[in-house]
Order: sequence, then structure tokens, then C-alpha cells
Amino acid sequence: MGTCRIFFLFNQLRGPATTLGMNPFENQGITVFFPAFNDAPTIAALVRNAADILSRLTSDPEIIVVNDGSRDSTAEVLEGLLPEVPFLRVVTHETNKGYGAALRSGFKVATKDLVFYTDGDGQYDVRELERLYQAMSDGVDVVNGYKLNRADGLHRKLLGGIYARFTRKLFRLPIVDVDCDFRLIRKSALDSVDLKTCSGAICVELVDQLASSGARFAEVGVNHYPRVAGRSQFLSPSRVLRTIVDVATLWFARSRKPSIRRILPSSMENARAADK
Repeated sequence: MGTCRIFFLFNQLRGPATTLGMNPFENQGITVFFPAFNDAPTIAALVRNAADILSRLTSDPEIIVVNDGSRDSTAEVLEGLLPEVPFLRVVTHETNKGYGAALRSGFKVATKDLVFYTDGDGQYDVRELERLYQAMSDGVDVVNGYKLNRADGLHRKLLGGIYARFTRKLFRLPIVDVDCDFRLIRKSALDSVDLKTCSGAICVELVDQLASSGARFAEVGVNHYPRVAGRSQFLSPSRVLRTIVDVATLWFARSRKPSIRRILPSSMENARAADK
């Protein structure tokens, strides 16, 4: 196993970047994908904004939406977007399989050199992908967002902070905000992982496997916005229990493998922002 080197980039800007600089990946393709479950009110804007930012970042774009058994009009909204966005692809789960299963489907069908994903509920601005893109360099395999401010209720902030701290220490994760689903990853790095989890614990599994394979990380602050429609699916008792069981399963499986030494950051100043 390779040693994971950590590169921290502290970006405290409050809005999307506006000027593109030189990037060694500018001639490579980029996949943007969204896991979606009952996200009809938000998915169209996300797809259109993704198409807009991709037009500035690459000449080889791909957008994928994994419709994970939505029971609202998500499928109809996506059908209407297909003529408008020719490089949009829709992957459909006939029944809801869970967040982890939706991510696994997205990673499996992504074809471009760089793969970015974020949630379909609109709590992140996909145009801030530009910040992550500027941090991607020859010395970085994964650029992970961390929330500058968490725009959730007190209950979710509290549970999210506990979960982030606990999993970071338990798995010695090389990032401060494993719960921030705003990631840009080299496709070559994804080829080294074998994800199994179907619940929200897949984020821990993903980061842990990437780090164990020697992937090098950078972190960039991104904005987090209030939910404009619907409600989170993650705080239902059944989903919380499933995530706890999956995290425990991941830990026991990991503990049977040879010990992997991780170089953790000497300073965790940005942990305060991630844990809000």
C-alpha cells in the first residue's frame, strides 16, 4: 500500500471562482454525476449549472444522474432535459437501493478522466466545482470539499459533527469532512477501489479505500446551502441504524488487514469549519 500524502488548500472565498487558470487537466474529460432520490424540484437547475461550468472547464463533458427509485417526478424532469443537454445520461434504479448504491452506479458508468459528484438536493452549488478543479494537480488524486458553514438544523449539525469526528479518528481518515459529498477524483484512483456499501457509510468506505491505495488528497472549502425542498432521508431511524452497522462492518473488515500507516495533517485548523 502506498503512503498517503496530504495537501491542504484553504480557500475561504464565499462565492464561485470566476477566472480559470492554467490546469494540467484542462484537456481531459470530466464526468459530473448526481445521485437523486425525489429531487424533482432541484435536479434541473443542478444539471443546467453543471452543463454551464463544464463548458468552461473541458471540451469532453459528461453528466450522469442516477435516479435511485424516485417516487416523485424526477424521471419526467430528467426526460425533459435530455434534448437540452446532449451529454446527459440517466441511470435508473427501479426501486430505491440507497445512497451508497447510487454512488456505486455513478462511479461504474462514469467514463471521463476526472469524476466529480455531489448530491441532487441542491445543498451544494455545482459551479463551485471550479474551485476543486483548480486544486487538481499532478500531486493530487482527490480534491475533497469541506463545508465552510453547515446550513442544517441543530440536530443534524450535532449528529453530523459527531459522525465526522468519530469516523475520522476511527479510520484515521486524511480529510476533516467525510460527510461533505462534493468530490473530484481521478478516474485512475477510482479504479483501485472496490465499494460494497449501500448506505451513507459509503463515503467512509470510499475515502478509506482511496487513502489506503495511496491516493493524495487536497481539501477546498465550499458553501453549503439550506434545503429548498423535501427533507433529508438520512436521519430516519432505519437509515441511521443501517449506517452504524455498515461503519462497524467496515471497521472490523479493515482491522483484519495489515496495518497501514497514514500521515495525518499536523494542523487541523479547517476542522472547525467542517464540523459546524
